[in-house]
Amino acid sequence: MTQQLTAQVNLTEDELLEGARRVGELAESQAHQAEENASVSREVVDLMKEVGITKMMIPENQGGPGTSLKTFVKVLRTVSNYNVSAAWLSFLYPLHNMLPAYLPQEGQDKVYKDGGLIADIFAAVGTAERVEGGYRVSGKWNFVSGVNHADWVGVGVKFEDESGKSKVILPIIPIEQLEVVVNWDTFGLRGSGSNQVNADNVFVSDEMIFDVDKAVETRRPHEENYEKDYPLYHVPLFPAFYFGFPVMAVGAAERMIEEFKNATEKRVRLMDGVRESESPRSQRVIAEITTEFKVAEALLDKYMTLLEDYEKNGCETPNSEFFALRTKIIKNTVDIGTRILLTLGGGALYKGGPIELFYRDLMSLATHKTSLYEDAVAAYGQDLFGFDSNVRG
Repeated sequence: MTQQLTAQVNLTEDELLEGARRVGELAESQAHQAEENASVSREVVDLMKEVGITKMMIPENQGGPGTSLKTFVKVLRTVSNYNVSAAWLSFLYPLHNMLPAYLPQEGQDKVYKDGGLIADIFAAVGTAERVEGGYRVSGKWNFVSGVNHADWVGVGVKFEDESGKSKVILPIIPIEQLEVVVNWDTFGLRGSGSNQVNADNVFVSDEMIFDVDKAVETRRPHEENYEKDYPLYHVPLFPAFYFGFPVMAVGAAERMIEEFKNATEKRVRLMDGVRESESPRSQRVIAEITTEFKVAEALLDKYMTLLEDYEKNGCETPNSEFFALRTKIIKNTVDIGTRILLTLGGGALYKGGPIELFYRDLMSLATHKTSLYEDAVAAYGQDLFGFDSNVRG
């Protein structure tokens, strides 16, 4: 386990953004290695720790820096300009620091004083048996991003309580009590190292149980004496938990547009000898993808505003609206990437080139279950017509 947090971490936005640039540049320089290994390197993760990215969402009363969600967005977008897999972990490692903030004080102290990295998987495919002082947990979970470098893993479990009501909990388990199965061999986001974990009758004490249903319902921790200004206590759980996905998509699309512009300014087509930057074809393309990018940026700003103003607006923004906005942003960026690839042609297909790598990662991001556009618009349409979509965010 890593060194304990013993003092307040002081990190300004400028320091975090400079750190994000360093992490992004290192990850980009090692992109080929991460593709081969299906994981970013320990060096990249250690740099995330060194510059404070992994500590951003630790509550101030546990030594955290008091980072705002808007600063988090800027940091994440910066890393994603360089490498989406590194951005994926730059989002999830600090985000997962919200989980202990909902535990009883003993559990909070255990995780935060240890200072280790947390991975999780919310899919409630595990089983739990209630025993004295806690639960016996078993199961097999795929897609556990960042588990290769994690010290703790939260795993989704569904069970019936004493009244027969179905509940979802997330036991947080030390990595040494789990089996990690290396099975991450995918089209994109290869550096995220999203491998499988298995648990076999692992005991998890009550203070290490994240009560998902309660966190959704109350948005507050167990303790009455909690940090009132912690931003994640004042927003709906899952829309807040997913905000980084459209941020990464915007950052990736921004870099793809930059690469398209650079490639096009130098390009002369053999078919007519015209420099592409002087051709109405590419002028039209860059104008349209830039406009679509600005739409995605505006929707992202809308999403974050709705998130931050959730309680001020009477907690009335439906989860399906967050879902629809988020997936529309991601769909726009995928459309931008596809337009770029089809305009540049075969030269953009070579493996390891920035267009090819960013496009694969962007497409993979869009396949995440929280990014599926058709699911989102179906749910939003239900709510708009007065039906309950029952989506979680």
